Amino acid sequence: MASSGSDLFDGQVEENKNFRENFGEMLSTLPKGLGAGGCYYQYQGFWYSSVWLLGTIWAQQSFKARDTDILLAASPKSGTTWMKALMFAIVNRKRYPHLPSSSAAAAAASHPLLTKSPHNCVPYLEVRDEEHMIGGNLIAYLDSLPPSSPRLLSTHIPYTSLPKSILSDSGGRIVYIARNPKDVFVSYWSFCQKFKSKTDQSKGQPLAAISMEEAFELFCKGVSITGPFWDHVLDYWKASLERPDQVVFMKYEDMKMDTMQHVKRLAEFMGHPFSLEEERQGVVQEIINLCSFQNLSNLEVNKCGAYHVHIASQTGQTPLLVNNSAFFRRGEVGDSKNHLTVEMLEHLDQITEEKLGSFGLKL
Repeated sequence: MASSGSDLFDGQVEENKNFRENFGEMLSTLPKGLGAGGCYYQYQGFWYSSVWLLGTIWAQQSFKARDTDILLAASPKSGTTWMKALMFAIVNRKRYPHLPSSSAAAAAASHPLLTKSPHNCVPYLEVRDEEHMIGGNLIAYLDSLPPSSPRLLSTHIPYTSLPKSILSDSGGRIVYIARNPKDVFVSYWSFCQKFKSKTDQSKGQPLAAISMEEAFELFCKGVSITGPFWDHVLDYWKASLERPDQVVFMKYEDMKMDTMQHVKRLAEFMGHPFSLEEERQGVVQEIINLCSFQNLSNLEVNKCGAYHVHIASQTGQTPLLVNNSAFFRRGEVGDSKNHLTVEMLEHLDQITEEKLGSFGLKL
């Protein structure tokens, strides 16, 4: 495999011409493959689109973690939107109470999750959106945040490729959400289909169209955004066993089955546990209701609004609008059985058992 490329960047100024030129040179040396979302490149053992890879390397080179940071990590289409909402609501519940009492009515009405996408409330490390930039720079925005309160962040970057400052003992806490690969694939495929007509921002060409069956075979072989899926999950699982105080591993299916219990567990891990008084007042349930799929997906901002991002490529920046509705599909467990054949479902089960079973992990 070609060089990881980490020595090719000065890493200080993303817009630096040399940065982009060096990135282009590195890209030409990496293994290349076609996936459901277009052309992917293999970097440090995982697959990325060119845009996502550039953002990942930029984060590796520039991001400096704080010990108060809370990072949500996940393979794409594993429940990121829901978890962002829950984590934001938990950490900010004193600032933005969402209680039905008259005294809290005004504060409840102004809750950011009612007027903004969860992605606008919790930024990605590797994506620049208009909500979280200073002078076009995400890192400058993050550095400007007061150290007195935790920075809520998210990422799809594999564990072994995270910025070194995050992997240090003082790199804050990581919440990982995993989901069964059958539902992940169906959601991933559906999401990609919504962008078939869009162009590959780094090449100015339409995204390549492949059938669901072809995308399935590639997914099984590990070729998906930040895939192989099973390696992504397994590395975070191992980290949660080795560093339980810094990494917690949660399952989407468990969250759906007993949301109350796992929301309390999440709050405890993040250092924002619910008091007995809050539980008696129904604060936990109010947060669950606020962040539910039914509530979020029916909000005007998530039906008609858009996520404004700036796509950095070898030639510069391109603004891109992603409809917020694209992040809300069904939010159910087991919907894959309505879209995949029995043989496909069994094949994914077999791979999952082979890849994860010996490590005591079931999805």
